[in-house]
Amino acid sequence: MDRRSFIGATAFAAGSTSLLAACGNDEVEPVEISTELPTEEVSITVWSWDGTVEAAAEAFMKEHPNITIEVVNAGSSYDEYQGLDNAIQAGKGIPDLAMFEYFALPYFAIPGHLAPITSAVSEDVRANFVEAALNNVQIDGEIYGLPSDYGPAAMFWNTATFAEAGITEAPTTWDAYYEAAKAIRELGESSYIMNDSGDIFLLQSLIWQAGGRLYKVDGLDVTIDFTQPETVKAVEFWQKMLDEDLVTKSFAGWSDDWDRTLNSGELASQLIGGWFTSTLPDRAPDQKGNFRVAPLPQWEEGQNVGSENGGSCFAIPAGASAPSAAYAFMEYFTSGPGATIRATEGGAFVPAQSVLTDQEFLSDTNPYFGDDPYRQTLVDIAATVGPNWSYPPFFEWARNEYEDIAIDFYTNGQGDLRGVLETWKERMVDYGNQQGFNVS
Repeated sequence: MDRRSFIGATAFAAGSTSLLAACGNDEVEPVEISTELPTEEVSITVWSWDGTVEAAAEAFMKEHPNITIEVVNAGSSYDEYQGLDNAIQAGKGIPDLAMFEYFALPYFAIPGHLAPITSAVSEDVRANFVEAALNNVQIDGEIYGLPSDYGPAAMFWNTATFAEAGITEAPTTWDAYYEAAKAIRELGESSYIMNDSGDIFLLQSLIWQAGGRLYKVDGLDVTIDFTQPETVKAVEFWQKMLDEDLVTKSFAGWSDDWDRTLNSGELASQLIGGWFTSTLPDRAPDQKGNFRVAPLPQWEEGQNVGSENGGSCFAIPAGASAPSAAYAFMEYFTSGPGATIRATEGGAFVPAQSVLTDQEFLSDTNPYFGDDPYRQTLVDIAATVGPNWSYPPFFEWARNEYEDIAIDFYTNGQGDLRGVLETWKERMVDYGNQQGFNVS
């Protein structure tokens, strides 16, 4: 899941308060979804920023020639959410199917602007998904979407750079990662083990893995807690990495400098979602054969706990004109043959067991990753993701607020991560309560 789509959404998030405030909106018409494929001619519109949708749509239409699928490239998540919000407010131009990052789903679902699909999702389909991914599309016991891609947090490490620093094995603990960072820093002025310029998803993946649970959501009741010992442990570790200049703050992910230092080998690792396998080869072509995929280092030797960093799903807006056809394609795309097409031809990491247990798929290697069984590694990591993580329904606003708060620390060295998080929590509490939630 490309994190470039996260940049610049503040205007939308701040300007869409009417959507959040519409909890229980009586004007939203219920949507009935039949699991029977329509036999008449029908057209559906799909909004997405995922480049694998086109191929799956073409294959689906060959099997079902009476269903026409128009795929609209949303450009980015920001563009799509803004467009969908506008369409909802106008009551026209609403797509039949739309893509959402997991954390953004409640933003549209809780006000009633997405169709619950619980009754349409068979037990076989539910069982086909990685449990943690399926959990991401459930709110208050209802299923609002089907997982389309998934980001089990992994460590992409450059074996050549690590070897130059005298390290031949992937660090298995955070203490070992810290020592590796010091060794890599000695290689040169621009040599770093990692970069960070205020990525809340990176920090959350470390907290998640450590056992911290920042948010508790129960209907309109939201609790935010950054004081759990597990959370404090992860934050203090990352603060140490930043304080000792072991992680560079000089550039952000998805920037030209990020690409350049990955490609030169000066940036030795990335702690990021498994979807990074599809974009790293294009960003660092000169490092072909050097990168490997490994689990995140563990907080204690012998542990085997994972977390998430990114991922998305598809859901049916409440104003969809052809919800049954939309559901049929959504199931095909996420759990059926379309999932296989996307994984094998598009490089997507899909959380469908039908793909993730396919031995031919798992054994297919890539010279870029040194012909290692990296797909199997990601599947194994996905099975370790810690349970019971949730996002507040206003996280689309909150993630951008975090960037604004964190900028002084990351660019001017003012304050620390603990202070950034405390200010962020205070603003989330105020904002959430203004939107009609009960936040504490």
